[in-house]
Amino acid sequence: MLDTLPVLNLPRIPVLDVGPDFPMATLRAEEARAHALLDSATRLVPKAALRSLDAISLRWLEKWSNEHLPEIDAIAARLARPGAYFLSVNYEWGCTVGVRGCPDERTARLIRVLDWGTAGLGRYVVAARVTCAAGQFVTLTWPGYTGVLQAMAPGRFSAALNQAPMRSTVGLYPLDWAANKTRVWKQPHPTPAHLLRSVFEEASSYADAKARLTSAPIASPCIFSLAGIGAVETCVIERTETEAHVHDGKTTAANHWQAPGWTGRSRGVDSVGRAVRMQSIPAEFDGTFPWLTAPILNDHTRLVMVADAAAGRLVAQGFEDETAATDVLRLVA
Repeated sequence: MLDTLPVLNLPRIPVLDVGPDFPMATLRAEEARAHALLDSATRLVPKAALRSLDAISLRWLEKWSNEHLPEIDAIAARLARPGAYFLSVNYEWGCTVGVRGCPDERTARLIRVLDWGTAGLGRYVVAARVTCAAGQFVTLTWPGYTGVLQAMAPGRFSAALNQAPMRSTVGLYPLDWAANKTRVWKQPHPTPAHLLRSVFEEASSYADAKARLTSAPIASPCIFSLAGIGAVETCVIERTETEAHVHDGKTTAANHWQAPGWTGRSRGVDSVGRAVRMQSIPAEFDGTFPWLTAPILNDHTRLVMVADAAAGRLVAQGFEDETAATDVLRLVA
C-alpha cells in the first residue's frame, strides 16, 4: 500500500517496483531525473576534471575486479556524460542516525537524516522497491546509483550508512584527505555502500546482517546503523577496513567515533551535537518531523527517514536548503 500526503503541493517521491538490476531499472524509469541531478551535482566542476576523476575511479574498479563494474559500465554508457564512474564510488557526507525501540517497545525503528553538500539529492530522490532472492527491500536512492545508503527490508531489518571520521595522519585537512584517498586506492574490498547493498540482497535476518556488516572487509572506514524486528535488535557498528566495534541497544551515530581509542577528524556540521540531539528523539511515524531542527537540520540536509521493518513501514521526505523539497512519502509493505 502506498499513501502520500501532499505538503504545499511539493513533488512526490517516485516509487519504482524493480528487481535485482535496480540501478539500471531506476535509470531507465527516471533518466531525466538522473540527468537533472548530475547537472546540479557537477555544475561547478569542469568536464576535464570529471573525466579525470572518472578515469581514476574506473582504474580502481578494474584493478580490483569490482563485481559491480559491468553494471556501472552500462550505466555510464547510457548516461553518456562525465561523472558516472566517480559518483558511483565516491561519497563525502555527514549523517545522523538513531536506532531504538518504537514508543510501545514492540518493534525496532531506525531514524535517518542524510546530509550531503551536493544539491539536488533531496529533490531527485526515488524509492526503489526491490524484489530479490532474500525478499524485498525499499531503498531511498537515485536513478543509476549502484550502492545502498539507507533502506528497509520488511520482516528483516532496516539499516543506514554514515561516513566515518577522517584519519588524521598529517594534521592538515587537504593532505589528510589525499592520504585517505590514497589508502582507498590500495584496498581490494567493496565500498561500504556496495557491502550494504549485498546485505539487503542476501541477509535473511538482523543477526545475519549484523554478522556480515561486522566482519566483511571494506574499502574504507564507515559507520553502519542497524535495526531488526524486536525492540532490542538495534546496534551501531563502527568499522575500519578490517576491524569493528559494536554498540548494542538504543544508540545513535553521527560522524565521529564512539569506540574507545579510535580517533579521527569528525565530518559534517557539529557531529557530537547532532548525536546528542538524536538520542532524545522519539521513534514515531510523524511525517511533520517536529524534531528536525538544528543542528540535525542544516544547509546540507537532503533526506529524512523513519523505518520499521517489523511493520514494513517507512516515512520519508527530501530536503534542500533546510526546506522540504518533496511531499512526505509513506510506504506500507
